[in-house]
Order: sequence, then C-alpha cells, then structure tokens
Amino acid sequence: MNELPGAQHVTSRLMRESLMDKKLIAGTESAVRAILPTLNVVQIGGLSIMDRGHTAVQPLLDEILANQERHKQVIGVGPGVRARHILSVGLDLGLPTGALATLAAKSSAQNAYMVSCLLANHGFVYLEAPFIVQLLPAMLAAARGAVFNGIPPYDLWEHPPALGKIPPHGSDAGSYLVGEVFGARSVILLKDVDGLYSADPKTNPDARFIPEIGAAELIAMKLPTLPIEPVVLELLTRARLVKSVRIVNGLKPGNLTRALNGEAVGTLIHA
Repeated sequence: MNELPGAQHVTSRLMRESLMDKKLIAGTESAVRAILPTLNVVQIGGLSIMDRGHTAVQPLLDEILANQERHKQVIGVGPGVRARHILSVGLDLGLPTGALATLAAKSSAQNAYMVSCLLANHGFVYLEAPFIVQLLPAMLAAARGAVFNGIPPYDLWEHPPALGKIPPHGSDAGSYLVGEVFGARSVILLKDVDGLYSADPKTNPDARFIPEIGAAELIAMKLPTLPIEPVVLELLTRARLVKSVRIVNGLKPGNLTRALNGEAVGTLIHA
C-alpha cells in the first residue's frame, strides 16, 4: 500500500513485538512514579468493625477526622456478615466465582455508602469502584476525603482461586491495589485483632505475636488462618510502590493515629 504524502512513522520498541514475549516483558522494567505519595489508604473491616455498629464505627470515624488535616486518608470499606450469607447461598446454587464476586461486592458497597453518609457533613464523598482511579485525585483536591468500596471491580472477570470458589480478591486486596496504583504513603488495614499471630489467639493461648514479617516468609509459614487475604501477600512480593501493609486493631482508640504517625503498632508485613 502506498503511503500518504507527508505520513510519518511512529517509532516504538513495542510496535512489532509480541507483548507475550518474556524478553520484551523483562525489558519494560523501569522506575514507577507515585501519583499521590502523601496519601494513606485506610481500610475499615466489614465483619471486624462495621458489623459491630455504632460503638465500634463512630469512634473510629472520629479518629479518622481528627487526623485528616495532617494525614490525608482515603477510606476503603469491606463487606460484613451479609456477604458471607450471600456467598453461602450462591455456593449452594452452584454459581461460578465471577458471579459470587459480583454479589459479594454489593455488601461492601453498602457499607462504604453508609460510611460516606456518616462522613458527608465533614466533606467526604463516595466513589464507585470503577471510577476511583479516574476521579480520586480530582476529588481529593475538591473534597476533604473520599470513601470507596474496598472490593476491586473484577466482577465476572474475577480470577478463579486455586482452591474452592470463593473470590480471592476481597477488600484487603482492593485497598492495597488502590494504594499501589497511586503510590500511597501507607496502607493500613483496620481489624479486630492486634495484628498477626503464629496461631489464632482466640483459640490458642500460646499464639506468638508477630510484629513484623516479610510476605514471602509469611507465605512459607502456611498458617491455617490469617487476618489478611492471602492474595495480598502475593501482591506484596511483586510490589513496585507500596512495599508494606500494616494490620492494626481498629477497635482500640489511638491505634490508627499511631499507625498514621509511623509508629510500630500492630503488624507490619513488608515486601
């Protein structure tokens, strides 16, 4: 085909290469720019915090507000017991993982909307999951803060897990990925436990507290239960910007403030 007069070639090292080529993929490694390096992503657990109602949620929101001027926060919210009920029904009906992920996200969205309503008078806005990447920087410039549904919007495209059918990417993963995309200063997961233990402290009094640990080491321990989604550990091993997450007991007043200040509270899991 004859070229149009004056046409120019757009040079690119990718133009004639397969994007599946391993050497090409390795060659794309480069520095990654942090978009919002002063941002802190704080996730409120659904089952551990939200389901406890006013006595657990309101003091935590007051602490978030008290820190917002000094430490800019965006709030992810997880699903609670309602999601477990709907997952149980969906599993009984034989629904695939993608359909289960779509259903589970509804409970998380409801919790996030409730939190945004409680913070609305203080200048916080609610962002639907698909729009958080496009709108979050603009919203943080115009509003005091933002609240989002912690479950990532994979929906029907959720990755099938290695075992069972429960969607592997929950609100822990979604909150971490938001932090990783924006290059956040920190990702803090608020739970109802003091951090990570060598066993479940609720059933084993000899459980050893772990203040800090590497993600790969934690994976190798193969603990039967964890207060964090296992997929987050896998993501940490491939981190580019956010190379740690901190698990903090959000039911204890002052813990979030200490975590935002960089103090050694809870458990730090690093890459």
